[in-house]
Formats: sequence, C-alpha cells, structure tokens
Amino acid sequence: MTFSFKSRQGGMTFLSLLVVGGLVAVTGVIAAQVVPSVIEYQTILKAVNKAKEGNTVPEVRMIFDRAASIDAISSITAKDLNVTKEEDKVVVSFAYQREFKLVGPAYLTLKYSGQSN
Repeated sequence: MTFSFKSRQGGMTFLSLLVVGGLVAVTGVIAAQVVPSVIEYQTILKAVNKAKEGNTVPEVRMIFDRAASIDAISSITAKDLNVTKEEDKVVVSFAYQREFKLVGPAYLTLKYSGQSN
C-alpha cells in the first residue's frame, strides 16, 4: 500500500498581498484625513447645542465663539450660524464643507450640516 501525504498549501500570492496592502494603505491615508474632520463636526454640534441657550442672536453667537475658542473649532465661525426661533425655542443651524486633496485633480468633498436639538 502506498500512502500519499501531499498537503496543499493555501494562502495569498505575493501580488495579491501587494494589492491588499496598497488598498489598506490608501484607506488608512483617507481615514487619517477624514477622522479629524468628523471629530470636529461632533465638537461643532456640541457647541451649537450650548449656544442655543442664548436668548438673542448676539448672545447665541457669543456663546458659540466662547465654545469655539475653547475647543479649537476652525471650520466655521459664529457668523456662519443661522439662528431662528421656532415657537418658543431658539434653533441654531449650520452648514459647511471640507475638501481634501487626494491625487492630482481628485478631491474628496465632505458636506456637513446640522442643527441644535
């Protein structure tokens, strides 16, 4: 009797390893640019929710400016806020966009908008 113990190896080829590594690297570079922008958006939402406690437009903007200087918000200023009154509540809304250069003429554009609760 003859036994054959051939084991078949499985795995990735070197070329597929390079392709997967390249995709992971590109995704990491894009994520490294996008994540701080998303964190800043969350900080802006927090500042807008603080600012809605003001009763007048100048007071709302002053509260936002104070929070923006503490949290280092640079994407928008108090002048970019839309302050309205719905029924008895002050509603503060905003919208802005961020662009990130990728390669050559390619850009990644993120549009953010939000309003106070």
